[in-house]
Amino acid sequence: MIETLNQYSHLTAKERDNPSLPVRMLLEKKLIIGKVLDFGCGFGKDVEFLKSKNIDCQGFDPYYFPDEPKEKFDTILCFYVLNVLFPEEQNKVIMEVSRFLKPTGKAYFVVRRDIQKDGFRLHHLHGKQTYQCFVKLPFKSIFLNENTEFYEYQHFNQILDNQGKCPFCKPKSSLTLITETVLSYAILDAYPVSKGHALVIPKRHISNYFELSFEEQKDCWQLSNFVQSVVNKAFSPDGFNVGINIGKSAGQKMNHVGIHIIPRYLNDGSKKTGIRHIL
Repeated sequence: MIETLNQYSHLTAKERDNPSLPVRMLLEKKLIIGKVLDFGCGFGKDVEFLKSKNIDCQGFDPYYFPDEPKEKFDTILCFYVLNVLFPEEQNKVIMEVSRFLKPTGKAYFVVRRDIQKDGFRLHHLHGKQTYQCFVKLPFKSIFLNENTEFYEYQHFNQILDNQGKCPFCKPKSSLTLITETVLSYAILDAYPVSKGHALVIPKRHISNYFELSFEEQKDCWQLSNFVQSVVNKAFSPDGFNVGINIGKSAGQKMNHVGIHIIPRYLNDGSKKTGIRHIL
């Protein structure tokens, strides 16, 4: 449904003779380092520019350069992509960027600040209805003017100033973070019951799943769907158990919500399977 309504988002990509302002500013500040991915690169002008500077850069765009990256990157650029997407699509982009980023890497999201009203507009060049919206992210803002804002993103478990003693509020940097959104994140369980056992965790500290806002619940399940596909591709299990422990009597050990995504394998040692056999 979303793809049908927003089918012309790729038309917002601009054909430019010169590299974009964000790429020039970030390069000048020496923030573009190592292996680089331009996510949502459009026609690829910034990729060409960085390559001309002897920077190892690859472009990805679902419409113009659809070959999905096969590795992880030190720096990821995502310029003016989120402004032309619906919220669920924005979440997917953030999850993909997080997934392709190395644990010690950084990504830079750049969004427009001159959009006054969300909605569809008739594209002046192509004559098609294209969507634009205002975007505000909870990541570190490193540049802001009336037209644009730059955000610096790094994996949730790599941020040194995360607050709280709860190990889910401040996850260890050594844990494998699969991906994240602005509201939740997913890691490989530190004490897995099977190969590929993952945890989806809301960033807000709360113990009871049913006390999460509907927005947070929806976010967790969108992330769960994404994580299941990643785990399925990486480990090829025969099935999954997905569940939440709520309260001590149900086996909850951490005072913070966690959704377990547990891959199951034929002959994995359990004689009785399924939710009905928990007791």
